[in-house]
Amino acid sequence: MKKVVNDIFVKKIDESQIPLQQVEESLCPEIRGVIKHLPVSFKNGLEEIRMRVNQPLMVYGNDCDYFVGSAGQLLLEHANGIIINKKNIDNTLQFISNYSIYAVEEELKRGYITIKGGHRIGITGKIISDSKGIKTMKDFSGLNIRISREKKGAAKLIIPYIYEAGEFLNTLIISPPQCGKTTLLRDIIRNISNGNKLLGLKGLKVGVVDERSELGASCQGIPQLDLGIRTDLLDTCPKAEGMMMLIRAMSPQVIATDEIGKDSDSVAIEEALKAGIKLITTVHGKSIEDLYGKKVIGDIVKSKIFKRIIILSNRNEVGTIEAIYEGEDFKNLINSPIRNKVVN
Repeated sequence: MKKVVNDIFVKKIDESQIPLQQVEESLCPEIRGVIKHLPVSFKNGLEEIRMRVNQPLMVYGNDCDYFVGSAGQLLLEHANGIIINKKNIDNTLQFISNYSIYAVEEELKRGYITIKGGHRIGITGKIISDSKGIKTMKDFSGLNIRISREKKGAAKLIIPYIYEAGEFLNTLIISPPQCGKTTLLRDIIRNISNGNKLLGLKGLKVGVVDERSELGASCQGIPQLDLGIRTDLLDTCPKAEGMMMLIRAMSPQVIATDEIGKDSDSVAIEEALKAGIKLITTVHGKSIEDLYGKKVIGDIVKSKIFKRIIILSNRNEVGTIEAIYEGEDFKNLINSPIRNKVVN
């Protein structure tokens, strides 16, 4: 009996284009058509799409702002760029909210909505508030669509320096804005959670407090980005309260947060340390000295809680490793192996 075999042809998916396709689906048809026609080489590095009422459509990528023409051409001058109108903004928000702005009121209070794939839509407009604080937003005037792309492997160079004898060390990442600290932190979390057989590192239970939905980029409570197989995440939760919730309920071995600095953060960190939990977090700054004048984080650094302190910059490129210090005496650990290299 002759065996019949059906040939199945599977089209190879260009994974680098998936994030942008997810974003395009959330745009109103008029703008979607324009963005689809951007040069492919530029789309691979596209980071932001900005829409402002009565202002030209703008995109950011490859460290440069561009205006966009009607055929998707990149322009350095705004004169021939597409002008965004109120209808473009409102229609895009209808797509983003699945035609129910009321369903995303909690997100509007924070000023952004996270969509499938972890892409964040920043929103501006008229704020409605009362004695309890911000209630909602209306009369929308601008959108900043930030394309989320995972950069797995960003922590590859760092991992060997934040363990000692197989034990994870309390780690602080110091970085100015937009220098890759959140990308690096996310990949470190994934590595801690999954473990690394080649380096002899076992996976650890990680609790993440993602106050601004930047680490997991959760959509409807589900992280869209890979934080590892042993990671539990609290989304849009204040850091101090979240750390205490994790300590009481999830038995983490490591707690990770982004950008500490409040008095309450210090109390929660102290409780975590008492429970034998390790910490990894970030703070804005250019150097250890920058932190000394900041009351909370300055005191924490001086207390030598952190055994490793990583300094990032964008001097060579976003994610440039300036130094890694030992928290006991701030002695520079690295002279040549990875200093000045780029982590992402």
